[in-house]
Order: sequence, then structure tokens, then C-alpha cells
Amino acid sequence: MPAESQEIYFVTIIGIILGLLLVGFIVTILFLYQRRQQRQEQEMARIKDMYEREALRSQLEIQENTFKTIAQELHDNIGQMLSVAKLSLSALPVEKDHAAFDMLKNSQEVLNKAIVDLSHLTKGLHTDRIAQVGLAESIMFEVYAIRKAGLVNARFHLDGVEEEFSEQKAIFLFRIFQEAVNNILKHSKATEIMVDMKYKPDGFILEIKDNGVGFDVAQKQQAATSYSGVGLKSMFNRAKLIGADISINSEYGKGTIILIELPLQQE
Repeated sequence: MPAESQEIYFVTIIGIILGLLLVGFIVTILFLYQRRQQRQEQEMARIKDMYEREALRSQLEIQENTFKTIAQELHDNIGQMLSVAKLSLSALPVEKDHAAFDMLKNSQEVLNKAIVDLSHLTKGLHTDRIAQVGLAESIMFEVYAIRKAGLVNARFHLDGVEEEFSEQKAIFLFRIFQEAVNNILKHSKATEIMVDMKYKPDGFILEIKDNGVGFDVAQKQQAATSYSGVGLKSMFNRAKLIGADISINSEYGKGTIILIELPLQQE
């Protein structure tokens, strides 16, 4: 092979190698740039999620503190005033044959009911009680109060040995339960509410079932950003903060089942 041809051949080979190296270098740079961009996007998403969680956590903590303050004020002020009024009525020297006796007895009964209802309300608002007596007893008390009020036929069933949750998880689970029941009482036209609480080795399950009119779940979830969907959004927000999952199954005319699941190993 002539020397000139060999030179051209080597120059061509070297050019190809340099071209390949350049392409490889460019591809590597692009790959590293994309990885860096992905890491930045993931970090931004993580920071945004953390910020939203902290903002939501702070909002819910403020809400809980407000509930506690309201409960304390109701108990200390309104409750005491009602008790004083009850004692004052009891001290009135009215005999059975007096014309005002029946009216007085009726007023006493109304006051008694108001005191009992106020007691139920303050217990439901005060988070310290949830931490003291536990989640199961708090929910059982709420179910009993609903049944006693004659609103619906409410039943409660506990399966398994109760696990002690952190205060925040217990409070958030209780608030989710309260919101679910409030929605049932307001909208479902149900005559029965069944509450099943299960403690399994690998997880906690709370099922709230009613025999009401049912609703379109997808439509309600789409409305979760509007005022009508605030309660539903609050349930999902609280569940997200404690690592719980919520599923809602409902059909028109067939009632609704709300299922809250929380892995126990996260505790």
C-alpha cells in the first residue's frame, strides 16, 4: 500500500475514533445533565411535599388547639351556667299541685338533656380525652351517644387487641371517624350505621358502613376542592399525614362503606 494511502487510512481511522469519542462525550454530558435535572426535580418535589405536609400539619394542630379551647370554654362557662340553672330550678318551692309544676319539670328535663349533650360535645372536641381513654373507647362512646340520641341505630364492634397509637395518630383517626359519621348523619338518610374496628398483626382497619342513599364517589372527589367537599378533603389530608389509606365504596340506593387502613409496623 502506498505511503500516501496509508496516511489517509490512518487519518480516517483517527478521525472516526475522535468522532466517536466526541459523540460519546456529548452523550455522557447529556446523560449526566438529565440525571442532575431529574435529581433536582425530585428534590424540589420532596421539598414541596415536605412543605405541604408541614403546612397541613400546622393547620390541623391549630384546629385541634382551637377545638380544645372551645371544649374547655364550653365546659367551664356554659356547662357551669347550665348546672347553676338546674340547681336553681330544683330549689324552687313548687308543689306537685301547683300550676307551674309540670312546666318546671319540663324545664328541668330540657336542662338535663342540654347538660348531657354539652358533655358529649366537649368530650368529642377535647383531644386529651382521646389520649387518655384510647381510640376504641372514644369511638365507642361516640357510637353510644348517637344511638342514645335516637338519630340512627348505631352499632360498634371491636376485633382483636387494641394497639396504642401515638397521640397524633389516635386523634387524626378519631377526627376521620367523626367526619365520616357527620357526613352520614347529614346526607345519607341512613337508619343504620355499623362501625367495625379491627386490630390485626400487620395492620389496623376501621370500617364505617351505612344503609343510606349512597352517592357518586368520583363526583364527590372532584368536588373536594369546593366547600361541599371540605369534609372529604379533610379526611384524606389527615390520613395522608399518618400514612393511612382511605377507600370509599358507594352506590345509589345501596349505602356507603368507608375503609381506613393503617399498617401497624409504621407505629
